[in-house]
Amino acid sequence: MKKSLAALAVPLLFSIGLAASSAHADEHGNPALTVGSGPALPFATLPAGATGPEGLTVGEDGNVYVTTFGFNATGAASGNGQLFVFDDDGDLLRQVNIQGSTVHLLGLAFHPTTHALLVIDFGAGKVLTVDPFSGASSVFMTVTGSPGLNALTFDKGGNVYVSDSFQGIIWKTGPGGGAGTAWVSDPLLTTKGFPPFGANGVEFNNAGDALFVANTGDDTIIRIPVAGGTPGTPAILVQAINGADGIAIDKQDNIWVAANQSDQIVVVNSTGKLLAKLGRFEGLTGNGAPRGLLFPASPAFSKDGKFLYVSNLALDVRLAGVPSQSPDTQWTDLVKRYTVSKIRTDFSGKD
Repeated sequence: MKKSLAALAVPLLFSIGLAASSAHADEHGNPALTVGSGPALPFATLPAGATGPEGLTVGEDGNVYVTTFGFNATGAASGNGQLFVFDDDGDLLRQVNIQGSTVHLLGLAFHPTTHALLVIDFGAGKVLTVDPFSGASSVFMTVTGSPGLNALTFDKGGNVYVSDSFQGIIWKTGPGGGAGTAWVSDPLLTTKGFPPFGANGVEFNNAGDALFVANTGDDTIIRIPVAGGTPGTPAILVQAINGADGIAIDKQDNIWVAANQSDQIVVVNSTGKLLAKLGRFEGLTGNGAPRGLLFPASPAFSKDGKFLYVSNLALDVRLAGVPSQSPDTQWTDLVKRYTVSKIRTDFSGKD
């Protein structure tokens, strides 16, 4: 549930908030203001036998790093967690077995100053440092309670912030890791909704004076003001983003949200105003791979900013212990191959 640290080339649409369209001008020639749209295109297919991809980040090498959540259409897998590395053409470079991990991995990111790859081991309630070639791992961060660690991000000092979906906490530790401290704990970071994950995607704005947190079960984006490293009172920025999961923030502070229950990427500006709805679920290919987005989880920008990569978790939440379903849940039971999609950030829809 992670972004790239790449500099982004963002369309003019986001400079003005909405796009002007001559195609829908009125009788006086006044252009209409339209909401952006665009398709989700194929980027990469995970190897046969892989489980659903959840975490996704883009390295300084431009490669796309993906972790899997350990569930397929029949239930939970066993063994260690898996890391898949793709080049920017979507070709698989390597599959890495993460030693000492559980099979249930979530967010990952490269530390901005140490360049260590950090991976959330959801099953163990820890954050790991992982060698992206050998898969050797060590514990980077621990927390207390019964956590649901989900996504992570960094401030300008290299401190690490991790969302806890079950305890409604944003945990913090220093650049070198260690025991996490509860930086923010608030009811707005918990949920009684569906899916039952509270605090999820986390990102700072460009100035570093606000942290944005997606609450999946409540369908909200929460804004936490920050002054001198100290958090203020969390408040709802925007509601009704169905299954708000991972988020990415561009250079104009627009927030790109993976809406995992509506199978879209929803883009809002820093005030919560809708800018675009991108992608949709279009069924399955003949080999059982999702067409478009199916339970999109983690967005991240390509190194050149031209594409947004999105992992398709395609999870039947009932297999993870949730006793209810959404309209596309039964489609996830038909998935045989798991995918990562890409969306053009200029909304042209070209390949």
